[in-house]
Amino acid sequence: MSKRKDGQRQQDRAAARELVGTVLGSVRYAEDGAPAEDALEAGASMLAAAPAGPGAVSAALLAAAEDAVRRCWHGGWQPADLERIVRRETGGGPRTAVVVDAMAIEAQRAGRAAERARGPRWAAQLHDLQAEVWWPSETGYLEELARRRRSSRFETTYDVLAALRVLGRLPRITPLPAARPARAGTPAESRALGRIRGLLAKAEATDYPEEAEALSAKAQELMARHSIDAALLDHAAAAGDGRAAPGGAAAPGTGHGRAAGPSAIRVGIEGPYEQAKALLLDAVAAANRCQAVWSGDVGFSTLIGFEADLEAAELLYTSLLLQATTAMHRAGDAHHSRGRSRRTRDFRQTFLVAYADRIRTRLTAATEEATAEAAGGAPDLLPALAAREVAVARTTGDLFPETAAVRMRGVRDAVGWEQGRAAADRARLGRRSEA
Repeated sequence: MSKRKDGQRQQDRAAARELVGTVLGSVRYAEDGAPAEDALEAGASMLAAAPAGPGAVSAALLAAAEDAVRRCWHGGWQPADLERIVRRETGGGPRTAVVVDAMAIEAQRAGRAAERARGPRWAAQLHDLQAEVWWPSETGYLEELARRRRSSRFETTYDVLAALRVLGRLPRITPLPAARPARAGTPAESRALGRIRGLLAKAEATDYPEEAEALSAKAQELMARHSIDAALLDHAAAAGDGRAAPGGAAAPGTGHGRAAGPSAIRVGIEGPYEQAKALLLDAVAAANRCQAVWSGDVGFSTLIGFEADLEAAELLYTSLLLQATTAMHRAGDAHHSRGRSRRTRDFRQTFLVAYADRIRTRLTAATEEATAEAAGGAPDLLPALAAREVAVARTTGDLFPETAAVRMRGVRDAVGWEQGRAAADRARLGRRSEA
């Protein structure tokens, strides 16, 4: 009897896999609009009533989702990118949750070796998405998902198919460089990054613009110093001369490994006002010796640079974007409360573009000031920075051999331009004395 049951179970699973493959083919290649809706409804109906049973269909759909996610990894996507694009395409909600579940089962089955190969950023993205296997078995996934959502089997199956349609239609994108062995962070570096994060967190939390500006300025100063120390240390490591970098960083040859080359990360650019936000990220990247390439069609920019600079640029962009958005809303409310008739979108778009333009000037000046001061006591600094600039440019060219300038749209509000520049002007990002 058990052999017959096992044989029947295998036949049911094989039949379910075949049916799921057929349905997904129809769903994936259906044209947008009514044809896609019809294909999804027909597919969900067929699977919900499949003779193989709900358990076999559940296992087959989960395996298809896992395979779709793995194909996306091979196509250059990473967890945060995938969640972002699916959320944008589907409006978030249950379909995005299905994709996160698919990431979770793929990571579990890929194992520890794949996790190590993909690196800590990959693991951090999965953690931030809360990608965990919460269901008891693959045959029970659909039932548990329907129970969690309080929906019918048909509705749940429909959403799973809709999520897989999005994954199956995603284009290949430029893959990021594989993780490279990097010099381990020293206690001094960890303390510096901790202080930078603390300053930016305080800047975001305060209700006083002047205090936020002072805290952001101090954070930028520490970032510039951190970048200079890292450049000198890596230059010394490459030369193999065993010298120590300023600021207490350990010298090469003391167990901290060799210098690594440029790497890349992706930073999500959420709407609205994507162009202006991408411009702000580009300004922050350039001031921190990185290059930014915006991919508007998939909702992110790629930052290329050395690890310390990438981390600084990502931290500062996140903080400045929050502060700029707060200032934009405050200025917009004041502007429109005076009875102005200008459209809100024009005002806000122009405000952010002006803010980014002025921040570029100020951040660049702050970096140049910090570099000039450090170069007086470190003759190797300028050659080290020049070598890093060449390496970053080369890596950017390898990843993106063809790029085009983006023409800004919506800069049509003179008051918004003035208010945006004024908000950036208040952020005095020059050198300050130690707190």
